[in-house]
Amino acid sequence: MNIPADLKYTKDHEWVKIEGDVATVGITDFAQGELGDIVYVEVETLDETLDKDEVFGTVEAVKTVSDLFQPLSGEIIAFNEALEDEPEKVNSDPYGEGWMVKIKFSDSAEVDGLLSDAEYKEIIGA
Repeated sequence: MNIPADLKYTKDHEWVKIEGDVATVGITDFAQGELGDIVYVEVETLDETLDKDEVFGTVEAVKTVSDLFQPLSGEIIAFNEALEDEPEKVNSDPYGEGWMVKIKFSDSAEVDGLLSDAEYKEIIGA
């Protein structure tokens, strides 16, 4: 299972890449494996400002629909529109072309509350 050391993680199985005051967010390799084949990614919160832990979208797999939770408070400034036509990118490249949103976060202290790769591995038993 791929859990890159240079990313942060949430208990909700999302990964977060911090670049300045922008966070790129997607779901982890573990999450996509548990969900199975992703058939649809819905994000209707583009240009909205949400608080940490609010739902920013959903990911639909063959067997289930799962909410996506905002890992940091801030404005959703980009959605990976490639996922509209190719949601399977979440399965094939969850940390690359399968990214979901970019957030301009408002409270850098919240970054400290995200999990390291080692802490995330403990949660999933890897």
